Amino acid sequence: MGVVVGRRRRWGVPVLLLAYLGYVGLGAGVLQALERPAEVRAARRLIQQRWELLANHTCLQGPALQRLIQGIIEAYKSGVTIQGNTTSLGRWDFSGSFFFSISAITTIGYGNLSPSTAAGRIFCILFALFGIPLNLVLMNEIGQLMLLGVQRSAHHLEEMFHWKIKAALLMKTCALVMGLLLFLLLPPLLFSNKEGWTYEESFYYSFITLSTIGFGDYVIGMNPDRTYPSWYKNVISLWILFGMAWLALIIKCCINLLESSSDFCQCNRKSIELLEDVMDDDKKNMTGLHSVETCNGKDTKAGGPGGCHTHTDSTEAL
Repeated sequence: MGVVVGRRRRWGVPVLLLAYLGYVGLGAGVLQALERPAEVRAARRLIQQRWELLANHTCLQGPALQRLIQGIIEAYKSGVTIQGNTTSLGRWDFSGSFFFSISAITTIGYGNLSPSTAAGRIFCILFALFGIPLNLVLMNEIGQLMLLGVQRSAHHLEEMFHWKIKAALLMKTCALVMGLLLFLLLPPLLFSNKEGWTYEESFYYSFITLSTIGFGDYVIGMNPDRTYPSWYKNVISLWILFGMAWLALIIKCCINLLESSSDFCQCNRKSIELLEDVMDDDKKNMTGLHSVETCNGKDTKAGGPGGCHTHTDSTEAL
């Protein structure tokens, strides 16, 4: 039975993962189609306003400067910033849309980027409505697969070295250390290199992201002065998926530990109550047996069955 369940889980995760990636890819494509034209229009409008200001105004005036500032703010909301005589695009390309889709259905919600078109907002609602349950199912399957791997490794160690408690404890410790390295300790080195953050800021971003808190004060790939490789956001998206599954498994283990300790305390209380009841019953039984022995002694001395009424009463009571 366990082998059948293991095979189903082993085949179920790749299928779910493909469905998950296909769903996120579909969302990224639709969001790119809906949001990219608005991003391009905002970029063109910002460049046009900038050149008009430089050509027509040798001395800046209040209304002209206010219009420029307003245009900059609106463009920034769409993910557009000025770099020299050009603008930076990239928040709504496919990798940016893919990362936004991941942050939406994982409920991280950084808040630094959102759809600016009505069609994009409506699609985002529908996309999250079906994507959030799919994300939860996939994370649960990945977490169970991780747990199954730890249990099987511990079982192999028990068979090889005849360990029992030590094997399970060793594998759980290894899984915890490997998870800390892969999801919390090593990724900040990459963020420090690509984003220019300190290790502390990168570690902070890692935990805030994987715990789905998502303050939005630190978000990858948003610095217009830096050039990011095309694989960067896609790899980080997968890191978020598997890291959230691992962290959810750790949180679940902590919850189980707290529940088991609570059950242990309740069992101790019940055991004490049961022991007290048994001791009371023993005292009552010992009293009854003492009465019976006394009566038996009297019967022997009297030489007749009617020599003691206590014997008859105790027998009836028993």
